[in-house]
Amino acid sequence: VPLLLYGLGLRIQKKEGLGLTPGPPALLFIAKLLATLYLGPLVRDLHARHGPVISVRVFRTLIVFVADRRVAHRALVHGGATFADRPPLAEPAGLFSSGTRVVCSSPYGAYWSLVRRNLSAEATRLASRFAPARRRAHDALVRQLLLPAGSGGANVVPLRLVFRRAMFELLMDMCLGARLSPEALDEVQELQLRIARAINGFPVFYVVLAITKRLFWKRWRRYVAMRRRQEQILLPLIHASRREPGATSTSCCYADSLLALRLAEDEGGRPLTDGELVSLCSEFFNGGADTTVTAVEWIMAELVNRPDVQSKVYEEVKANPELSDSDMQSMPYLKAVVLEGLRLHPPIHVLIPHAVLSDGAEIGGYAVPKGAELNLVSVDFGRDDKLEIKMMPFGAGRRICPAYRLGTLHVEYFVGSLVRDLEWLSSASEGEQLDRAEELDFTVVMKHPFLPRVVPRTTT
Repeated sequence: VPLLLYGLGLRIQKKEGLGLTPGPPALLFIAKLLATLYLGPLVRDLHARHGPVISVRVFRTLIVFVADRRVAHRALVHGGATFADRPPLAEPAGLFSSGTRVVCSSPYGAYWSLVRRNLSAEATRLASRFAPARRRAHDALVRQLLLPAGSGGANVVPLRLVFRRAMFELLMDMCLGARLSPEALDEVQELQLRIARAINGFPVFYVVLAITKRLFWKRWRRYVAMRRRQEQILLPLIHASRREPGATSTSCCYADSLLALRLAEDEGGRPLTDGELVSLCSEFFNGGADTTVTAVEWIMAELVNRPDVQSKVYEEVKANPELSDSDMQSMPYLKAVVLEGLRLHPPIHVLIPHAVLSDGAEIGGYAVPKGAELNLVSVDFGRDDKLEIKMMPFGAGRRICPAYRLGTLHVEYFVGSLVRDLEWLSSASEGEQLDRAEELDFTVVMKHPFLPRVVPRTTT
């Protein structure tokens, strides 16, 4: 079977005459992807075989993979709008984004520009507006980390589990201005996690949706029920967040800013639909929670592995009980530790695909047609010691994450405050090395969840 797939794929590759650097035969690529269900290692192996720019035609789409940081930077930053579009989404991503009406996957145009500008402005405002909420999330997290051990004890804790809940509660407050009961919060968090995994799972609905919806009808019905439940929960909270008459914009949450938006005149000058509101808020939750939790877990694991580095972070942060944004601006060592963590362990290894918007585009000296899909293996940018510019964890160019400053602030804040209040120790046997094995969930997480021992720095 592999030989047959190889032969068929080879004929397809030659027939198409792509004119690109050598890439794998199409059917062989699909066969390997089906065997691994994880794009990162597969593409990394193909780059080692064929070079930094490879391509494969899957059905009618030419997919280009780039593993060279300089080529990627030149395309995204200097290419302007040429690579700023997004390819069509496979279901169920379209279902959960109201047909690509979210910031990260919306096609390049007026709607994308509107919601992106709004998120960028709101992320800056929310960073200062919700500083007290960050402190509440931190305090709740520390209590959970210390709860089983009691006063003054050391306890082995599942950091990812308890931190994700604290982070999700913070983002709910920032997005909806609402503090839910523990039961309601647990339901929303679990629902959002299931949606994220559904979007990130293998795209069984990628081909001929009318047929695959019938073949996998139970799964499709489950996804539709998840979306319906998401709307039932979030819509009342979104509309309840509307600003009271006379209230200032500095007192509102993200959802309130979405309620105030109006589309361009060529789209009717209308407000956002309920579906668009739910999808944009859902994007805020999942995009802000999992990336931050993953980054902090990896960084704390590295700090346990390097107690000398942890001690230097502690010396820098110990005199700051609040760790405000202005405090962290004068903490170069903390910032360096966070950047190094993002370099070694970016939460997303392959950036959200870009689409070529116009004819005549080129990547690394190779022509790529309009509509081609561009994928950037950003994890290799940071791990290649030969490159001067070493990382691209938030993307680059016009499609760079509009909330990357808020995301970086959250990572710096939680790393700094957790080191300030707790000493982080290994729960592994003496001499056992840190397990850096990776696993794809919604983000690329530690395959074996980080289970440190924590001890309070001071007794209060």
